[in-house]
Amino acid sequence: MDREGSPKSEKMTPPGDRVSGAPVAGEADFREILQDVGYKSIIDLLPCYLSVQDPSLRILFANEGFRREFGEWKGFHCHEVYKRSPEKCQACPVQKTFMDGKTHISEETVTLSNGQSAQMVVYSAPIADLSGRVRAVIELSTNITRVKDVQKGFTFLGQSIAYLSHDIKNILEGLQGGVYVVEEGIKDNDMVLAGQGWKIVKKNIVEISTITQNILYSAKERTLKYETVSPDELVKDAVALFQEKAESMDVRLQHRVNPMLPMVRLDPLNIRRMLNNLIWNALEACKKDKEKPYHVVIVRTDFSDRLHFKFEVEDNGVGMDDATRENLFKESTSTKGSGGTGLGLLVVDRIVKEHGGRIEVLTTPGKGSTFRVVLRLR
Repeated sequence: MDREGSPKSEKMTPPGDRVSGAPVAGEADFREILQDVGYKSIIDLLPCYLSVQDPSLRILFANEGFRREFGEWKGFHCHEVYKRSPEKCQACPVQKTFMDGKTHISEETVTLSNGQSAQMVVYSAPIADLSGRVRAVIELSTNITRVKDVQKGFTFLGQSIAYLSHDIKNILEGLQGGVYVVEEGIKDNDMVLAGQGWKIVKKNIVEISTITQNILYSAKERTLKYETVSPDELVKDAVALFQEKAESMDVRLQHRVNPMLPMVRLDPLNIRRMLNNLIWNALEACKKDKEKPYHVVIVRTDFSDRLHFKFEVEDNGVGMDDATRENLFKESTSTKGSGGTGLGLLVVDRIVKEHGGRIEVLTTPGKGSTFRVVLRLR
């Protein structure tokens, strides 16, 4: 109490002036937690992958998150665990830290224990002795795959909108041309001319329908609805859908099926969408080829081996070079030049992966291409 009898106010000590060793609020609780769980348990709870490496890049220590995502690490070098490679990474941040004693950051593509690739931001920091010599380096990695996927998604969306605007403009012009021919035929009572115009209208309706379906399919995740179906019937239906379009392009569209194939469990709606995209892609490849006197697209289904069957779409169109083939199923890649978004092939790739299958592409520039989808018999 002061002289007037009022309560004496306590003097507040700024954080920077705190008496050494005097606990702050919550510090005692934290020390108690450390005693209970230990530092290693806290390191294991970190939402990142932590490892400590020696100058040879051999892993000396790793947290539980690292072991869970990358598997066994004891006795291995970091590149053997991260990249499944015997070769050191060219721009290794850990090596840079050993050389200059500074913190470094890089982005790396690594392989997880389940075989999947992941994008990582990697930080390296020195662990030095009392003389300042770097004896080990601590490496922290954060998985940014989902962030990268979102970035790619936005980039692809912008590119697709630009390309789709071009495609839809061409289709609308085709529709207007077809309607004009139909109206002229009706006005002149020329049903042959009106029929020709109607074929143009139907062709463009099929094209805009395909584009719309691909956009809708790519817009959200879908659950496969399996049914027992005949692969032969799926092929026949797809060929029948594009027969008029093929005739209008002077392309022979044929199917070859193996009647011995058994019924299989597939999502028929999505497999039809896959076939439609591959056939459309093949017809467009033939349309671009001006060298050959005739063009053929053949759609097949047959056994691939004892446990698998295959769908094939073969064309004798323009074909592709190695660079185009290697980037086929990446965002904004198209086999149709500036007139295509590449969205159709992305849809194909997604459908095949969802069914647990694989795609093989055989192609020769100037001769044509074969897209082969291999699925399990079940």
